[in-house]
Amino acid sequence: MSSGTIEILDLVGRWIHVIAGIMWIGNSLLFNWLDRSLVPANAPGQTKKPVGTIWLLHSGGFYYVEKTLLEGEKLPAPLHWFMWQAITTWISGTFLLIVVYYAGGRATLEDPSVAGISHGWAIVIGVSAIVVGRTIYDLLQRAPASAQKLATACWIIALTAIAIALTQLLSGRAAFLHVGAMLATIMAGNLTGTIVPSQRALVKSIEGGAVDTAMSAKAKRVSIHNNYFTFPVIALMVSNHFSSLYGTRYNWLLLLVIVAGGASVRHILNIRWTFRSWQPALGATIAATILAMWLLVNVGTRTTSTAALPTGPVTFEDARHIIDRRCAVCHSERPTDHTFGPAPAGVMFDTRAQIEAKAARIHERAFVTRTMPPANKTGITDAERAILGSWAGTAK
Repeated sequence: MSSGTIEILDLVGRWIHVIAGIMWIGNSLLFNWLDRSLVPANAPGQTKKPVGTIWLLHSGGFYYVEKTLLEGEKLPAPLHWFMWQAITTWISGTFLLIVVYYAGGRATLEDPSVAGISHGWAIVIGVSAIVVGRTIYDLLQRAPASAQKLATACWIIALTAIAIALTQLLSGRAAFLHVGAMLATIMAGNLTGTIVPSQRALVKSIEGGAVDTAMSAKAKRVSIHNNYFTFPVIALMVSNHFSSLYGTRYNWLLLLVIVAGGASVRHILNIRWTFRSWQPALGATIAATILAMWLLVNVGTRTTSTAALPTGPVTFEDARHIIDRRCAVCHSERPTDHTFGPAPAGVMFDTRAQIEAKAARIHERAFVTRTMPPANKTGITDAERAILGSWAGTAK
């Protein structure tokens, strides 16, 4: 398959994935907000007996929203369900994993500097992490209500173990994305395996069936879990654009900081109706998360090398000789390696002006984080990285 075809598939998949994800997460956040903002039915002035109501102002008009259980009433038609956004997000995300990592080769899954495994084994590890993570989560959710705190603690331990294992076996970029894919798979599974069946049971109860209270309670619980997963998943999905995050030697810890920070922010936003000091707590949590990320990135940069920096001056010609052999095979108007398409990210090293304009980027990616070339595909040596670091450090 040509690189152009793969690139089009990549674009279409991302287009669908982002749109569906926005709709899914938007609906989730909106309904979570509604549930916590509804005016109780026993409030003064209420004449009906719904669970709760709220007035909204949007798009030039007023909206009146009422939540009720329709006890003894006819099922309204049409009744709108919200599930296809989640299913579409998961399907398109799986498609992107295949196109970008497994078959298309547009991003490196394995990294020889991390673990000496083949591409096939890297695929097995990535898929297994998603399946195992989902299975462990599902088994823990079968615990009785009295053991849910213990189940949550066990799940946090399992998530930590999987995240650490992935960063020790796959490229940092792939590890971050696969943890995000695992959480997203859990979210989609919660919807199709618990939330939607509970909603179907609720619809049947209106027609005379019995409501399974245990299923309803589980559906509410996993729905809240989905809400907490939302912020970490978004951060992990966009992390592939930031080599300083997945390229640090402490990327496993930084990954956990992102997950914990995102979930903590979501928690504070969820309890702000009853937590009077939520604003300073939110600010402190965001600041602590950013500070931890900054420290890990700056302390864990991978500049360690067996080759010392050159003692003498490094000329542009010295650097270009390395760039022509190790970088320009992809970063060129006419690349000889078409794996990543023409000139990834629009970066070209065909002229001196193009190279000098990207000196700071070369220093960061080739010398500091050592994330370029991807998985060291072109076999750049430590001595060559040192030369590039010395030249780019003075030229940037």
